Amino acid sequence: MSEVVDARGLSCPQPVLVMLKKVEAIGSGKVDILVDTETSMENVSRAAGSKGWSVTVVSESDEEYRIELSKG
Repeated sequence: MSEVVDARGLSCPQPVLVMLKKVEAIGSGKVDILVDTETSMENVSRAAGSKGWSVTVVSESDEEYRIELSKG
């Protein structure tokens, strides 16, 4: 089961910082990140990928993106 981090409503770079804190804390596994702007989705995806996490944007709407991160 994946953990969920709700970063909706946060301005960049806060979604990236929240995501980095979570992935560093768990080390590996699955994390779903919720964001509400395309810019946040792109920045979170890029930062997670640079840390070795597999990134999949699994849902998009006009107001929300769910990014699935997995490692190990």
